[in-house]
Amino acid sequence: MAARYLIGVDLGTSATKAALYTVDGELVAEASADVPLYYPRPGVVEQENADFYTTAARTVRECLHTSGIDPKQVAAIAFDSQMAGIGSVDEHYQPAARFDSWLDMRCQPYIELLERDHAEHITRLTGCAPTCAHGPKMLWWQGEEPAAFARVAKFVTPVAYVAGRMAQLRGDQAYVDHTFLHFSGFADAQRGTWSDDLIRVLGMDGDKLPRIVAPWEIIGEVRDQAARDFGLAPGTPIAAGAGDTAAGALGAGIVRAGMLLDTAGTASVFAGTTTEFLADTRHRALLTMRSVIPGLWHPLAYIAGGGLALRWFCDQFFPEGSDADLLFDALAQAAAQIPPGADGLYFSPHLGGRICPAEPSMRGAWLGFSWGHTRAHFYRAILESVAFEYQMYLNILRAYLPGAPITSARVIGGGAKSAVWNQIKADVLNVPYQRLRRGEFATWGCALIAGHAVGLFPDLAAAALQTTAEQGDPVPPIPANTRRYAECVHQHEAWQTLLAGEFRRIQH
Repeated sequence: MAARYLIGVDLGTSATKAALYTVDGELVAEASADVPLYYPRPGVVEQENADFYTTAARTVRECLHTSGIDPKQVAAIAFDSQMAGIGSVDEHYQPAARFDSWLDMRCQPYIELLERDHAEHITRLTGCAPTCAHGPKMLWWQGEEPAAFARVAKFVTPVAYVAGRMAQLRGDQAYVDHTFLHFSGFADAQRGTWSDDLIRVLGMDGDKLPRIVAPWEIIGEVRDQAARDFGLAPGTPIAAGAGDTAAGALGAGIVRAGMLLDTAGTASVFAGTTTEFLADTRHRALLTMRSVIPGLWHPLAYIAGGGLALRWFCDQFFPEGSDADLLFDALAQAAAQIPPGADGLYFSPHLGGRICPAEPSMRGAWLGFSWGHTRAHFYRAILESVAFEYQMYLNILRAYLPGAPITSARVIGGGAKSAVWNQIKADVLNVPYQRLRRGEFATWGCALIAGHAVGLFPDLAAAALQTTAEQGDPVPPIPANTRRYAECVHQHEAWQTLLAGEFRRIQH
């Protein structure tokens, strides 16, 4: 019986999504399950590693049941996951501690220490300035929780935890794929290796770091227990997988230099595509992720709660029980009637701290509101703030790579459905904005990786381009709005500089 299907699973922050695809990219079945977040005390955000596994098993099993296909027809499976958080396993591949979420800010003192003493060194080698990611988190566990740290055989991402548990790996067989290395704090990203120099200088126990693999490396096969849990056939190949942003970029066909990707989700992620590795040692705002596609890099930056800020606004300022979709539609229609610049109202979207560049003490702020501003103004200001941050990131990218082509932007995630937001972003960035037909991109990116791992897609970039179609015409920028927004971006940047200094002063 020919294997005709691929499975991709996205291990997200608040939900796990699984999807079953034909080898030509047609969605056959999909399922999702919520993943709990735990807040044991202020500033601490944790998850259970086991929840990633159980929700993955439940959603894959549902896809197979819904589709009715023979599990033996699944050629391979791969996972992606949230990228900046880090978990750990003991020598038996059991969790050594709770998963340290990317939303968790316990490691702030270590971020500040690394920023003060080692920022240029870390940025130059990893492509990412010290921020709320693996490096500071691992150092926090080493310094603040020595008993838990002693139990750690290897630090792992959710991808590696779930895949490794399915394949019954030992702790010393744990891995990380190369799309995560910029967040590691200890890697020579260009070489794709751990940096003995950084490990030594930062005082990390290098034995706790997992082996580094390519996303398409087969790390094992589905063992009997996992076959029962997931409903898969024993022996199904498991590919190493990738970070969610890398998988989403691949699934969206971001496989050529000059393409931009906007992931308009819980976090707002803005990524370029280049053939050159870029270390933003001047601004420490861009972090450069290795693409799944060999020879390509994604300089990117993100807002920890860009899309989440919209959800927060609706939850806090509208009646409980309001239909979310209807409310978002109504607010978008109202915001579309507000002129560019929201009549002088500005919003700082860093409610939980700024990530790019790292300013953990920053919080959200409204600036310039008056009696005449309405809820529609406030909503539009949130939308515009994300676009203004994107323009600041794009300006940095262009300064490093003058003359590099910027051809278009592809937008994915829940925010891609917002016509007014796409128009704002197109106007601010002065780049056409293109929606895509596919609904889920990270899961398809995983499926592509799985297919490449077993030889179904010899040319991964070509397969990604051929299987993701554009939806409608691109949204063109409106020149008059672009000119108006150039002034707004300058003012937004000035506000951010002022706020960063003030929040730093208040904290200390």
